Amino acid sequence: MDQTRIRRLGKECVILLIVALSLFNCKNDKEETPQVEEVAVIEPQDVYEFGFNLNDFVVKRDTIRKGDSFGTIMERNRIGYPKIFQIAEKAKDSFDITKLNIGNPYTILCSKDSLQEPKCFIYQPNKEEYVVVNFLDSIHAYTSRKPIKYVEKIATGTIDSNISVTMEELGLSPRLAYKMADEIYAWTIDFRRLQPGDRFKVIYTDKYIDDSIYAGVHNIKAAFFEHNKEAFYAFQFETDSVKGIKDYFNEEAKNLRRAFLKMPVQFGRLSSRYNLKRRIAYYGNKIRPHKGTDFAAPVGTEIMATANGTVTKSAYTRGNGKYVKIRHNNTYETQYLHMKKQNVKVGQYVKQGDVIGWVGMTGNTGGPHVCYRFWKNGKQVDPFREKLPEAEPISDSLKSRYLEYIQPIKVQLDDIEFENELDIDMPTNSEITDLQ
Repeated sequence: MDQTRIRRLGKECVILLIVALSLFNCKNDKEETPQVEEVAVIEPQDVYEFGFNLNDFVVKRDTIRKGDSFGTIMERNRIGYPKIFQIAEKAKDSFDITKLNIGNPYTILCSKDSLQEPKCFIYQPNKEEYVVVNFLDSIHAYTSRKPIKYVEKIATGTIDSNISVTMEELGLSPRLAYKMADEIYAWTIDFRRLQPGDRFKVIYTDKYIDDSIYAGVHNIKAAFFEHNKEAFYAFQFETDSVKGIKDYFNEEAKNLRRAFLKMPVQFGRLSSRYNLKRRIAYYGNKIRPHKGTDFAAPVGTEIMATANGTVTKSAYTRGNGKYVKIRHNNTYETQYLHMKKQNVKVGQYVKQGDVIGWVGMTGNTGGPHVCYRFWKNGKQVDPFREKLPEAEPISDSLKSRYLEYIQPIKVQLDDIEFENELDIDMPTNSEITDLQ
């Protein structure tokens, strides 16, 4: 073998040796420094509701069922009657545990162990309020409210057929249509005779509970309605801060409303008018006067006070069923019959539009409705044939303040353009108020 070939083979051997040593060292390095997998530890985020960190408890939610009482609910959750009695006694000054309505939600916070012993009972009489019966350490009860947020929004629309259909097509709450038709413009625009092409702008406030639960339209701040080419402005203004009375006035400070609403229920159907010569076949076609005006509506429909006043009766009789009577002034009184349940007490002051009860079938009635009765100077009359008084005009002392107050709002309203493509669900750049 010649020298050149020997040298070439030697070089190849050296190269192979170096590669082998390199692979061996890499293997040793991997064995000496094993890789460690990193495990991310995610801490659970705190979830607060009713003032408690729910992560600290086992949370049980349910609704009040027929036959449920505080005692039966506690017993189902392994609390004995001596403890139940003790809780009821200590909590009774703050909350009557017997007043649990069917269908209302409740929450039980239990210990986070195998026993899951109840530590707290939380009852929600409505969407906003909740009652806490706490027996975590010492037994006590209290009522609180969830945080409320009000978001100001704007909407515009053009009428094709009627206000309700237009609101539905725009994805707006029917409550907004009711407020415009029955609360603001009830006495200035006949919404049954709207014309195609009539249009509106509105600045209103939506209400949210716990930032995310939509609770409906809170109020209308200002509105503009163009009907038959005529402009109708409306601005809400507080005329009595003590009683919290607010009314709607136009750009010249004239009140848009009458002292009384036309009907005590939303979108109720007039089923029977005031008629002193009414004959009923069931009674041998004899005259049996009907001194009320009946509005048919489903059971549970809200019944509203048609004007401001003081409750003089909230009672039950065989004929009237559950009813409420309100004195508005020295001249006028109203009465609301056949309620499922009353929502007011004698002596309570109510404002126009306040819910005073719910439609039912109590007393002498053949179907769900509210019989609306109207007194003038102690005599029952037909409210549809009466020239009802206008709502109180704005006082001279408030007029200048009102005109100054509405000036920037009117500018805001006038600047809103009529656009069918307007994104009505987006809040304006006006205030968003959080109330705790």
